[in-house]
Amino acid sequence: MAKFAFTTENICCFPRHTNSLFNNTSLKHRQLLIFSSKQRSQLRVFSAIRGKESVTETESVITGLRVDELDNSASASDAEGQEEGGEVGFDWNWPPWKNLPQRYKLIGTTSLAFVVCNMDKVNLSVAIIPMSHQFGWNSSTAGLVQSSFFWGYALSQLPGGWLAKIFGGRKVLEIGVLTWSLATALVPVLAGFMPGLVLSRILVGIGEGVSPSAATDLIARSIPLEERSRAVAFVFGGLSVGSVTGLLLAPPLIQNFGWEAVFYIFGILGIAWFLGFQFVKEEQPSFVADLISWSRTISSKKSLNTSLKDLDASLKDVPWKAFFQTRAVWAMIYTHFCGSWGHYTCLSWLPTYFSEELNLNLTEAAWVSVLPPLASIFVTTIASQLADNLIANGVETTTVRKICQTIAFLSPAVCMTLSSLDLGIPPWEIVGILTGGLALSSFALSGLYCTHQDISPEYASILLGITNTVGAVPGIVGVALTGSLLDSTHSWSLSLFAPSIFFYLTGTIVWLAFASSKPQSFSKID
Repeated sequence: MAKFAFTTENICCFPRHTNSLFNNTSLKHRQLLIFSSKQRSQLRVFSAIRGKESVTETESVITGLRVDELDNSASASDAEGQEEGGEVGFDWNWPPWKNLPQRYKLIGTTSLAFVVCNMDKVNLSVAIIPMSHQFGWNSSTAGLVQSSFFWGYALSQLPGGWLAKIFGGRKVLEIGVLTWSLATALVPVLAGFMPGLVLSRILVGIGEGVSPSAATDLIARSIPLEERSRAVAFVFGGLSVGSVTGLLLAPPLIQNFGWEAVFYIFGILGIAWFLGFQFVKEEQPSFVADLISWSRTISSKKSLNTSLKDLDASLKDVPWKAFFQTRAVWAMIYTHFCGSWGHYTCLSWLPTYFSEELNLNLTEAAWVSVLPPLASIFVTTIASQLADNLIANGVETTTVRKICQTIAFLSPAVCMTLSSLDLGIPPWEIVGILTGGLALSSFALSGLYCTHQDISPEYASILLGITNTVGAVPGIVGVALTGSLLDSTHSWSLSLFAPSIFFYLTGTIVWLAFASSKPQSFSKID
């Protein structure tokens, strides 16, 4: 059996039509890419050639690819098991996911970061119950502690979007995860000192606040339109997975090891993600989207050494005036505010509501609180597939986004109305109604949360920073206001459900009237 070896030496081969380089998303599967001399790969071709006693050593060059014909004295072990005809084998490098497209790696690891993100967000909503008993906090104080997270969350939105645009979403995400993880681990140490506790939660909010903009930057620059709904759903769907995981793990950890263990363990998980993420990054791009990401990484390293004057100039280059002259941007801002009011108040207060109003213990309240985010995981999958299929079949993108966002708002509004009225509904039916309504609100991931990328991939991270800044206000005002109203009215219907219903309905009206996914050239407008 004759044995041939093909070696590539810094060869870059492209398809015949080079313009497909910028349009074909599956390019990697159809071309040989750049190999360094240190990372030379071999293609071994085994060919059964009968009756051939020897092979004269020759060398030929075909389209820049050197072919070395090796000696016929291959060992018998190489020849065994080879069928007549020909067989091609590849020597791939470890780990097995190294050759995956870069966009898949980015989306997968970003989604995992969002899992940890919401684990660190919901842990306090469960731990606040034993913490309040230990430190003697009333509902107003508990609301203040929980709302402090959103102070940092609101403050970091615009800076997060700006930093993601300059330095790249990957670097911003790394720093954000490390920041909120360290701050989470410090909560038990500072819990007895209210200013320190508030500061630690603000730092958690700052770290988590830059993450949506970082993720939006990655998606806008790496994912084509026809895949965008699924990418957004997969990444931000990690929040629902994180909520489920956090609410499931927190009660047994608290009961067996004390409430402090929740913050220590969840903080360590984030630090572990940060360390593991260092091995995910590649030094060289593997296809066109990576070329953009790689060049942005190089630029970011240079930007770190630039002067504050240069950074200030880059900030002035953002067309702020054009943003606020666009009705679609204002529609996104108000809609984001409305959706966040219902989401953040329920995320913070539902475990307490289930515990006090439905007379459930800590474990039961936490398990019931898992149901809305758990159902959201399935709804998100359905919504993203539906949205992408509608767009692929020619339905206007704006129409698809309006349909999805309307479902996301009207569903929880109706369910909250049924839960707040005295209709004699049994407690467990109320749980089911709220679960259904809050799960359907996940349609927003295929509505509002895709519109930033639809309007402007270039400024998507900054646009999300703007809307998320306003969207964080309900976390500050709404969560604390719910606690104050609960102390004064002792009514969950008035303190938790009524404000959310109002904002869901008005948000729907504004969205249907002014929302648009038509691409905008903000620089020209400005």
